[in-house]
Amino acid sequence: MKVYVAQQNHHIGNFDRNVGLIIDALGRAEASGADLAVFTELCVCGYPPRDFLEFDDFIRECEAAVERILPYTHHVAAIIGAPARNPDPRGKDLFNAAWVLHEGEVKAVVHKTLLPNYDVFDEYRYFEPATEWKVVPLLGHRIALTVCEDIWNLGDNPLYRICPMDELMHQSPDLMINISASPFDYDHDEDRKEVVRQNVLRYGLPMIYTNAVGSQTEIVFDGGSLAFDASGNLVRELAYFREDECLIDTDELTQPSAGPADVPASLLERDMRVRRIADPDSIIPYLTAPHNMAQVHSALILGIRDYFSKMGFAKAILGSSGGIDSAVTLALACEALGPENVRAVLMPSEFSSGHSVEDAVALSRNLANPYDIVPIRSVYDTFLETLAPIFGDLPFGLAEENLQSRSRGNLLMAIANKFGLILLNTSNKSELATGYGTLYGDMAGGLSVLGDVYKMQVYALAEHINRNGAIIPRHIITKAPSAELRPNQKDSDSLPDYALLDKVLFQYIEKRKGPREIISMGIDEALVRRVLRMVNANEYKRNQFCPIIRVSSKAFGVGRRVPIVGRYLG
Repeated sequence: MKVYVAQQNHHIGNFDRNVGLIIDALGRAEASGADLAVFTELCVCGYPPRDFLEFDDFIRECEAAVERILPYTHHVAAIIGAPARNPDPRGKDLFNAAWVLHEGEVKAVVHKTLLPNYDVFDEYRYFEPATEWKVVPLLGHRIALTVCEDIWNLGDNPLYRICPMDELMHQSPDLMINISASPFDYDHDEDRKEVVRQNVLRYGLPMIYTNAVGSQTEIVFDGGSLAFDASGNLVRELAYFREDECLIDTDELTQPSAGPADVPASLLERDMRVRRIADPDSIIPYLTAPHNMAQVHSALILGIRDYFSKMGFAKAILGSSGGIDSAVTLALACEALGPENVRAVLMPSEFSSGHSVEDAVALSRNLANPYDIVPIRSVYDTFLETLAPIFGDLPFGLAEENLQSRSRGNLLMAIANKFGLILLNTSNKSELATGYGTLYGDMAGGLSVLGDVYKMQVYALAEHINRNGAIIPRHIITKAPSAELRPNQKDSDSLPDYALLDKVLFQYIEKRKGPREIISMGIDEALVRRVLRMVNANEYKRNQFCPIIRVSSKAFGVGRRVPIVGRYLG
């Protein structure tokens, strides 16, 4: 059997576009001599549709989309992802389903069994898990068809009580197919590949695995669809971070196999590479590793590009301070959208150093993007004069510092409104974690580019951007970071050294380690408790923040839900 794997970038709720992509791919599949075309999880409606699934009209649109695809399956079968109604009044009203279409008919509908309800996933909110498991006979094969999470329940501490493949093996399948929408993080591609391989080794069957690509607001899907033969050898791997298709002959996948095998549980833990990092001295080299930075770079470009294209936006604006965060954000935005579509605004104050403006100008000249210089001194002074009767003789402090940041935020939003631009936020994950930012000032924006990128990773990203020549001026990378809101200010006045701070933050946020565990790694107790207290105390700020492009295994936003008013570690 010849299988056409279609790794596509779908758009949530854009049924005409999604159906068009699927039908076009079916045409190419038929022309290539394919017998079957395999698409991705919920490709008909886009993933994750979230509360759109609560609208009956949305489900009717999904059903109508399936009907529109059916006439194109007379000569080539298709496996597509779409919701399916649950006829039983008990339980949830929908299943997350893989639909098998052939000869213009629905041949089978396979329900997803394992419904993830952690991190960015919330599937049990909407879907009922499968209660029966049947091999799909199709074109002379007996296919064990599963959906995404269904193949992840391995290891000595499984998250679910049922393993769908264990049930399907009783019916003697000869091929596994899994349709997925598995999000990117810089740990996940190797984990994903290993999980597919371990399923092959466990069950002694070849597997074709299709994965979504594209960005849906904060979640990036990286593609990388796979085919493994029955001996666990990688036969085909599709592109990452772009649409791709290929034709696979299942004869390539039927290498001799020893049959089902026991798999070491140690290889099957979730977040495998993250969990293996125990030595605190290895954290920063791991986070900033060139391979990781190359992936993060690609993910952020895709995240920016898809957010703008899918929302119908064309042009961006950001505040360019001459610092490392705004420089990296500007460089990424110019690459994603084209430099002519990204406007930088330099807003020096009386506390800005001369080199900050010079560095920001040099950066925009290197990138060839438009820029404006708008000093904020007069705006800031007007605020102070207006507030003088209330502030009285109180000394200069945080309120005056934040007024500068909010003056910049107001100017950026005014320009954005006037010219129909979208403000890109430049805050990094280290700042967001510790609350080192001003609400309605430098925390303003429509999309956060670096909000899931630690400060040390920002430096590594800058080096990656400069890998083929100097784009970001060297002085921006080497100078001490500063908000420049008071004379001679440095970030180190308020925060620990970033190399040390990021170690603590990574252990607490990604690895969910408590203070005792982090202190036992040899990190100063007072510093650990101070940092963790800052993280928890500033949840109220992050709760008001814009969407963050997710590149790690635990990003701020929908995947990390902690109380605002909690007193834990406070």
